[in-house]
Amino acid sequence: MSERPIRVLVSKCGLDGHDRGVRVIARALTDGGMEVIYGGLQQTPEMVAEIAVQEDVDAVGLSVHSAAHMTLFPKVKRLLDEAGASHVLLTGGGIIPDDDAQKLLDLGVGKLFGPGAPLEDIVTYVRDEVGKRRSSDAP
Repeated sequence: MSERPIRVLVSKCGLDGHDRGVRVIARALTDGGMEVIYGGLQQTPEMVAEIAVQEDVDAVGLSVHSAAHMTLFPKVKRLLDEAGASHVLLTGGGIIPDDDAQKLLDLGVGKLFGPGAPLEDIVTYVRDEVGKRRSSDAP
């Protein structure tokens, strides 16, 4: 039996209404063979975590252009962990300074991508990282 496709939730948190980038990413992930759930705009961290658990996703991609990345990413990560979904990759992108990206990485958030990141790099990263996580969960 073949392994199910990677399932990814992409969403925006807070009042950030800029969604062109997240839609481009969603299309690239779909073209890369993944199932993508678009969570929409102006979601709360609680809503994102709830959707991720309900949809049994392998990864969550947040797009943050509102300078709230140091609040939103840690909160979504904490909520996923509390819901028993610590295996879910939390990644994303936006306007995130390198120092902050490192701090988020230290908290367990995955690699973050800035404007202009090659779509192939994002697709490859999600595929490889989810593959590692699935392998480590295997009996």
